[in-house]
Amino acid sequence: MDLIAARLNKISPSQTIAISSKARALKAAGRDIISLSAGEPDFDTPENVKQAAIRAIEQGQTKYTDVSGTPALKRAIAERFRIDSGLDYRPEEIIVSTGGKQVIYNAMVATLDAGDEAIIPSPCWVSYPDIVALADGTPVIVPCGPNSGFKLRAEDLEAAITPRTKWFFLNSPNNPTGAAYSAEELRPICDVLLRHPDVWIFTDDIYDKLVYGDFRPATIVQVEPRLRDRTVTMNGCSKAYAMTGWRIGYAGAPVTLIRAMDKLQSQSTSNTSSISQAAALEALSGPQDFIGGMVATYQERRDLVVDMLNRAAGITCHKPEGAFYVYPSMQGCIGKTSRAGATIGNDADFVTALLEEEGVATVHGAAFMFPGHFRVSYATDTDSLREACTRIQRFCSGLE
Repeated sequence: MDLIAARLNKISPSQTIAISSKARALKAAGRDIISLSAGEPDFDTPENVKQAAIRAIEQGQTKYTDVSGTPALKRAIAERFRIDSGLDYRPEEIIVSTGGKQVIYNAMVATLDAGDEAIIPSPCWVSYPDIVALADGTPVIVPCGPNSGFKLRAEDLEAAITPRTKWFFLNSPNNPTGAAYSAEELRPICDVLLRHPDVWIFTDDIYDKLVYGDFRPATIVQVEPRLRDRTVTMNGCSKAYAMTGWRIGYAGAPVTLIRAMDKLQSQSTSNTSSISQAAALEALSGPQDFIGGMVATYQERRDLVVDMLNRAAGITCHKPEGAFYVYPSMQGCIGKTSRAGATIGNDADFVTALLEEEGVATVHGAAFMFPGHFRVSYATDTDSLREACTRIQRFCSGLE
């Protein structure tokens, strides 16, 4: 009798984590490695947030909380939704989980049965298809290429919907491309969803505060309130507040679904860390000026990286609206051979050779369900980014 359950054959380990682990191992072995693979801010958690956590420890806030989060934190989340997007969620319509990934897992496991489909525009975050598959659902990948700015077209969404469609995912700003949707761009997508009342919507807005210039992001329920009763609006503290390790994700959704997610969470992790919740309360309800400075720095880095990558032979790089990633095409490098003799047959070959020969860690596009590209995270210091892009240029110029 096999020990390992067959359901685990449906999924793969996170490929972004795998690349980061390989880069750390090479660095530990003495290699000069610049890692542009992690989806993690290089900024420190704001001091007021750290002090709130320390106070919580000192005040003995170290016990279990309600599974779905403390009442104070859920009120703060509701207020943040209202201030940032004009969304009206009551505390009982909110759940706090151990990172955004658990929010997605809870929602999918609580709702999907075998044969149910979830539409996922690609390029997409690596975990969406695997979580859907682990919950016995079927991921339906809809490619969204650079000609549309890596954004889903309403007609492609319409074509992907079948009688088996239960969920539609939308991540804006997007990981890995940084593409973000305005209210005007979401309108035709909302119109399609209004015509299909059995399709639920999962909006991952985790990067919504990281947008550049005059761009203003929007979310589904903000654009079309009539979709509120079948939408999960997810966010968290990881990206905008540089709190990845604190593991705080949250969502607003109809009470029926929140209760089901709460039930599932009660038998898996129970509540998120009480100390992390105290820190999140301060992050969401305290001063927000930290974010503006961080965004300004990211924008400068984005512009540097886009400019330098577009000057690399065989590379074309779209300038995104948000997040801290770019998703350049490396199609001009396919079929060539590196100075060290590596044949570049696909994006995986490209990022492997780039790491081994130049010490730059990125993530190949096939991991995001959209090959021929690679993801670069510019959430690192400017000098390292400039050096990394110089190495990429050198690597590409050496391909023959």
